[in-house]
Amino acid sequence: MSLILRLAGVLALLLPTLSATAADPASLLPVDQAFVLRADATDQGIAVHWKIAKGYYLYRHRTSVSAEGAGFQAGALQLPDGDKHTDEFFGPVETYRTQLDALLPGQASSDGTVALTVRYQGCADAGVCYPPQSRTLQVPVHAAAGNAGSGLGLGAKRTSSLLGATPGVAGATDAAPLPEAQAFGFEAIAYDGNQLLLRFTPAKGYYLYRDRTSLSLTGSDALELGRPTWPAGQAHHDEHFGDVTVYFDQVEVPVPVLRTRSEAAKATLHVIFQGCQTNGICYPPMTRSVDLSIPAGAVTPAAERAALQQAAPIPLEGDAGPATPAEVPRSTPPPDVLARAQQSGGASTWLLALLAALLGGLILNVMPCVLPVLSLKALSLAEGGRGHAHARASALSYAAGVMLSFLLVGGIALGLRATGQALGWGFQLQQPLVIGALVYVMFAVGLSLSGVFAVGYGLAGTGRGLTERGGLGGDFFTGVLAVVVASPCTAPFMGTALAFAFAAPLPLALAVFAALGLGMALPFLLIGLVPALAARLPRPGAWMETLKQILAFPMYLTAVWMLWVLGQQRGVDAVALALAGLVVLALGLWAFERVRFQTAPLRRTLAVAIVLASIVPLALLHRVAPPARETASAADGVETFSPDRLAELRTQGKVVFVDMTADWCVTCKANEKAVLDRDAFRQAMQQADAVLMRGDWTNVDPQITAFLQAHHAVGVPLYVVFPRGGGEGEVLPTVLTPALVQDALKRASAP
Repeated sequence: MSLILRLAGVLALLLPTLSATAADPASLLPVDQAFVLRADATDQGIAVHWKIAKGYYLYRHRTSVSAEGAGFQAGALQLPDGDKHTDEFFGPVETYRTQLDALLPGQASSDGTVALTVRYQGCADAGVCYPPQSRTLQVPVHAAAGNAGSGLGLGAKRTSSLLGATPGVAGATDAAPLPEAQAFGFEAIAYDGNQLLLRFTPAKGYYLYRDRTSLSLTGSDALELGRPTWPAGQAHHDEHFGDVTVYFDQVEVPVPVLRTRSEAAKATLHVIFQGCQTNGICYPPMTRSVDLSIPAGAVTPAAERAALQQAAPIPLEGDAGPATPAEVPRSTPPPDVLARAQQSGGASTWLLALLAALLGGLILNVMPCVLPVLSLKALSLAEGGRGHAHARASALSYAAGVMLSFLLVGGIALGLRATGQALGWGFQLQQPLVIGALVYVMFAVGLSLSGVFAVGYGLAGTGRGLTERGGLGGDFFTGVLAVVVASPCTAPFMGTALAFAFAAPLPLALAVFAALGLGMALPFLLIGLVPALAARLPRPGAWMETLKQILAFPMYLTAVWMLWVLGQQRGVDAVALALAGLVVLALGLWAFERVRFQTAPLRRTLAVAIVLASIVPLALLHRVAPPARETASAADGVETFSPDRLAELRTQGKVVFVDMTADWCVTCKANEKAVLDRDAFRQAMQQADAVLMRGDWTNVDPQITAFLQAHHAVGVPLYVVFPRGGGEGEVLPTVLTPALVQDALKRASAP
């Protein structure tokens, strides 16, 4: 039980911002029960009232009201102050709970009915947001005699009623949205061996975005798709995407089939598209797949194939920009072509994913991000010389810490992704509070190893019972810490396994995370469980105390590195806060060690209070505003990533090397030192006439997250080389070498 409590305390410290869990959308209230809306005519104008169910809230900045009819002249909507907090999507916001009373001031010039259009958006505490809502209410009003007097001419209070509407009628904002299969029909046929014909059929009252559509063809390595020929659509100003082209009626789209062989083939067309209800909700991106029998056709000449690709490459998923929380409910995960491949792959795909996870976890042991924890591993290995039984117990305890931590972090990531939040491996390190907590933990471990206070390892001078209990607890804690600091690294094979886990059913996904943990713990398990290996360990002695003190310094260096990351995220003020907290923490631990064996409860209480006081600076980190980050420019040889600029450079025929990195990503920094910051790389870029575009994922960035998802990357680093002649970019391995990068640039710049 004490071990479980210790684990709970450690995880509470390391992951304070990750308490959200997945929610079953079926358990949520219907939107009109979560937010009960009505409107009343008053002497001051029209009062709009929401009754908000417990556990739900509305956003102030997503609330608007407009009115038409009866000559009603409306003023600005009056909203009360809401509860202020920082939202992960919208930043600083105000929200309302229990109820919201708003006033639309104005007067009517004649008796009649005002059509009140109310727009709002709300969420559930369970972590799911509803799409933006639009309701039209009919409010009876009366004009005051002569339309004069101190009143505003609305007469006695009258209650609104929802405007009756028929589903599918254009402009019927209160119609219950149709199921997506009814709202948007889709068909595809092979017109001949060199062309497909797609047909999109929005229901009446619905429309389809042209530029939110992407296509892919699988099942044949001899076929690929060219540029779709879209007919003229209708210009439309969208509140989320700006000026776009949409289709309200059925549209047929020819798509050329580019061939390297002439024989007939079977293939599957995958189309991802998005549309909305007129003045109503927007649907999440929808995916349809159609099996096609494509007859024999003419081989496409290489020059023509390159020209068709260069003219307008088919947009990849996410190129049009990320869906905002206002468009897509958090309960809807983004579509993933990988998931379809997995569903068709059968048991062999699952076994390969588990094997990749095992190998990826094994390789993590030699990645630079895990090296600081090797000091704790080395100390525990030295203690393992006490005998086979101790070595076995130590190995199992360490493995339990690693595997349970992988399952916990993976479960949290899967739960949050299931709510629609775009997360990747290492997502917790984007949170300054988590970085600050890691600084505290690394520093405290260093103090313990230096002898400032005793915990866990029970070396010279401690009792046998404390040694056994503390040692195993220390091994478990080492496993937890190893997983947390491994987050900045993505080892070879690990990316494939994580991509599978993020798209697989929950039991399989958790099995992947368990395999990752098993792989990472495997060397330690072998030493602990194989007597011949354990017998080779050195015997305990006085030298272990010296080793323990020496190994404190890697932990201090890790704390320094984490402080640097914190400074990159929140600036020097945040670093100063954390340093002040570390001083208080050291004082409290030192004081507690001095009185822990004394009969002085008041002094022990004071020491504990000092330790707890060190948390105050940590809690204040979220109030420190991020520093202004310098924007890279072409003059520096590096451009800051943006989807629009990437599209512009590709239109100009440039080779583009996209580097997605983060300050907390140790693998990224190692690649920069070994390859990207060297003269050989710069010369290769010049020879290819290439542009280096860098995206910084140190903090949450929806555009970078969308780019990672579009290329099926589970985190950073991600390197993509886009060729001069158009077409898809080449994704490079996570660990770079000069030769690998130079070869990729040569291929991209080839005519």
